[in-house]
Amino acid sequence: MFDKEKVLHICKEWSKNTLMETLEIEYIDAGEGFLKAKMPVNSRVHQPMGLLHGGATVALAESVGSAASVMFINHEKQEVRGIEIAANHLRAKREGVVYATAQIIHQGRSIHLWEIKITDENDKLISLCKLTNMILPKKER
Repeated sequence: MFDKEKVLHICKEWSKNTLMETLEIEYIDAGEGFLKAKMPVNSRVHQPMGLLHGGATVALAESVGSAASVMFINHEKQEVRGIEIAANHLRAKREGVVYATAQIIHQGRSIHLWEIKITDENDKLISLCKLTNMILPKKER
């Protein structure tokens, strides 16, 4: 049975002392085949013209898509690696909040393909991303 609160708790714990914490990414919803997070848009994620940096948008998309793949693996035996991401930036954003929703497109044994929509507070599409994750055997550390 899917446990939304457990998934959100794990995502929050894994974000500590990482880029996700630096960018203030917060996981806010999860369900069968999707994960959603939000990120504030302010000077910390701006490019020089005062707009949301495409790299920050891609970091948000990859963070959400990779965390979403973790929902489908055996944590004891497997781990996730993002191997390709593509992003189309469609609308500028200066301030406020953006939301990233990762939806599974393909869930294979070794490859997961995600579509990640980045939207604003009014559900307008800011960026559309596609992420491919490889599922690998967990290595001893």
